[in-house]
Amino acid sequence: MGLHRVLGDTRLPQAAERLDPTRDLWPDEVRVRVERLNLDAASLRQLRTAHPDPDATRAAVVEIIARRGKMQNPVTGSGGMLLGTVEEVGPESPLGLLAGERVASLVSLTLTPLVIDDDLARWDGTDEQVPCSGHAILFGRSVAAVLPPDLPEPLSLAVLDVCGSPALVHRVVTRHAVEHGQAPVVLVLGAAGKSGSLSAAAARDAGAARVVGLVPTEQEAGLLEDAALCDDVVIADATRPLAVRDAVRDATGGQVDVTVVCVDVPDCEGGAILATADGGTIVFFSMATSFSAAALGAEGMAADVTMLIGNGFVPGHSDYALDLVRSVPGVRSLIERRHR
Repeated sequence: MGLHRVLGDTRLPQAAERLDPTRDLWPDEVRVRVERLNLDAASLRQLRTAHPDPDATRAAVVEIIARRGKMQNPVTGSGGMLLGTVEEVGPESPLGLLAGERVASLVSLTLTPLVIDDDLARWDGTDEQVPCSGHAILFGRSVAAVLPPDLPEPLSLAVLDVCGSPALVHRVVTRHAVEHGQAPVVLVLGAAGKSGSLSAAAARDAGAARVVGLVPTEQEAGLLEDAALCDDVVIADATRPLAVRDAVRDATGGQVDVTVVCVDVPDCEGGAILATADGGTIVFFSMATSFSAAALGAEGMAADVTMLIGNGFVPGHSDYALDLVRSVPGVRSLIERRHR
């Protein structure tokens, strides 16, 4: 689990303040030559807000990695994931990786020892995909995926960054149908984004009775309608609870059974709660989610809803997400627009 890489305390690597990112491997580790980072959307938004100048954003990321030995935004607590080439495999590594394979990490940069040696000189400071040079260490309990040969690497990286979302949505929709005897109506907040579009496609694939996509602007609504992933597309500010409730009510006549939160801004908990019927489920995939706001908000509204934190790992999640990109043109078109 990488405990031997933790510096200065006894916490797990994700919670630790600093990690040791030295190149030398322990027997069950893998070293990856890093070529690209994919920063978590909530983290990048916060960094760009705090450092409006792209050069300042770049400098902030370089400083975080150098100081912490990993990429973990101290404000959002989130990081992202990486793409690179396997450089060396320890003799006891259980990951099944081979030197020379092109891989993407499926664990967070917040627990991945990382060194960057080019000061991110090729990054424009605005895109969530960050070209770079350096190395990273994967532990025995890490997860990584070999990049598929039939998809462009930037697209694969973007999809694998959020591949936990569609797999969990598929599971939740399927279970709801079994437990309640009918297919659920599903709402996706931020349905035109990466995790949102994949979640909408997964909900439909799992047999949802209806999929409602909520986006903040007319432009995103047009893109989502063209992608044909949702039965209804509504426009509302996800941070305004009553606006979300009213938009969903106008579209469906009431509340939904399952709500999936995929937005990268804070304060979206209230709208998700108001839009979800008693006995329903809310899945939070946004790293901007506040546990206290969700828990106490639901309590304060006497909302009998189950709330799940999308932890990014479901068995088979990477293959399922990539298959959705291959089989659902609307998903691919929305994600590729972000990485042209």
